[in-house]
Amino acid sequence: MRRYRPVLALLLLAAAGASWWLVESEPPSHEPAPTNGPREIDYYLTGFDVVQMDKTGHPAHRLSATRAHHYVDDDTTQLQRPRLTVYQADDPPWQVAADGALVSANGDLVLLSGDVSVTRDGGQRSRPVQITTRDLRVQPREDYAETDEKVRVETDRDWLDATGMQAWLRPPSRLKFLSQVKGYYVPGPANDN
Repeated sequence: MRRYRPVLALLLLAAAGASWWLVESEPPSHEPAPTNGPREIDYYLTGFDVVQMDKTGHPAHRLSATRAHHYVDDDTTQLQRPRLTVYQADDPPWQVAADGALVSANGDLVLLSGDVSVTRDGGQRSRPVQITTRDLRVQPREDYAETDEKVRVETDRDWLDATGMQAWLRPPSRLKFLSQVKGYYVPGPANDN
């Protein structure tokens, strides 16, 4: 067995060298990987409006758009001018509007693209809020949204600029800003949120 070890090592070395030579001698391909062709739409809707109810029979979310295209290849839906309403039990609803959106196959993720506006009217316990940003990721079932883009938040007397935001829209609603935060805040009465 010992006398065959140098021969075995030589054979393994030759096989490794031959493999390297075959890989290096093949010309590199600069062509993109083949695709399945253009995306195929199996249906589309114009001017649709859908309301999802909660367990008690009250509206939880409302989604409308001027146009929707459903794609066969990945079961996603592309929306034009979507409007999403997230209803609150005791406060005014959050209104989300965007240039476009892509909805995942299971509806767990909505990617809002282009200019995005998130507003809420003032209520008994809250000020009106206007948030402007771009490219917002929304998880409707969790009433959660986030972006890595620049964000502007305005109330009736305050403003805040930041880069990146996380928003929990279900009460108690809260916003978290990720970096480069600056703003102007006017303190109000103790009961003003």
